[in-house]
Amino acid sequence: MTKQEFLNKLKDGLSGLPTNDRDEQLEFYSEMLDDRMEEGVSEATAVEEIGSVDDIIAQIIADIPLTKLVKEKITPKHTLQLWEILLIVLGFPLWFPLLLSVGAVVLSLYLVIWSLIISLWAVEISMGACTVSGVILSVIYIFKGYVLSGIAMLGIGLFCAGISILLFFGCLYVSKTAIHFTKKVILNIKTWYIKRECAK
Repeated sequence: MTKQEFLNKLKDGLSGLPTNDRDEQLEFYSEMLDDRMEEGVSEATAVEEIGSVDDIIAQIIADIPLTKLVKEKITPKHTLQLWEILLIVLGFPLWFPLLLSVGAVVLSLYLVIWSLIISLWAVEISMGACTVSGVILSVIYIFKGYVLSGIAMLGIGLFCAGISILLFFGCLYVSKTAIHFTKKVILNIKTWYIKRECAK
């Protein structure tokens, strides 16, 4: 692939981005390729070393804040006509509650997921506290002469330690999965915005 083919493909993939961001990225990769070719690397090798255009596009989209894309999307490209303003105002009692309810449902689902994760971590911390207190109580009971009670407390402490270790890995996995899912949803929303902008 030549430098121009690479830049054309990159430009097509980023065509839904704000113009300044797209031009900045194209200039950055153009300069990067020029620098590599000045070092004596062939054009095809320089393009190949940069990596896949699709991966670069996905990374650029992931790095752009969603708020910036939404702001760019909702900023009118032309001055609103009187009839457009009237439609927005008259439709407000219909579209605003719908928009608000959809937003509330999405936000509440997201909060429920994180509430469950926080609850799991709270149980994990409780098990860790039970482990420490079980071991301390076992030592106290043994020194006071209550050997059987001390052994029982040590057993409870070790049981809680085992549960705590298992639960730690479960909590870690669930937290990482939730973070990964959140990033993926945001990336999909950004990609959808950009594809819609490209289709216009």
